[in-house]
Amino acid sequence: MRQSKLFEQETAPEDAVDVEQLILLALGEFQARGKVLAERVLPLDRLRGALRRATESIGAAELEDARAVAALRSLGAEVRQVPSYVAKHPFRIIIHAALAERARRVYEEARSEANEHV
Repeated sequence: MRQSKLFEQETAPEDAVDVEQLILLALGEFQARGKVLAERVLPLDRLRGALRRATESIGAAELEDARAVAALRSLGAEVRQVPSYVAKHPFRIIIHAALAERARRVYEEARSEANEHV
């Protein structure tokens, strides 16, 4: 049995996390910060902060690039891989307007539910 350390945070098992829901929350939060998301070519690096904040908010481990990219593709985002010498996270993401709107709604619903429970 693994013993937790004093300052170590408990994280949800990877399989227990709904990655698509997590991505939607991250994209919605990105827009809530006043950033333009729809119909732009964004490096994955630009979205990593939103992904990290989303995983922290639900107590999950940070997503690996491959898992995040697969979820983005399944949600309908356009993903282009660039050579690895171009960037640490070598992907360019295009979020279409419909997906951006869906993410905004999911984020607002999650935020209003969180405010109700406070």
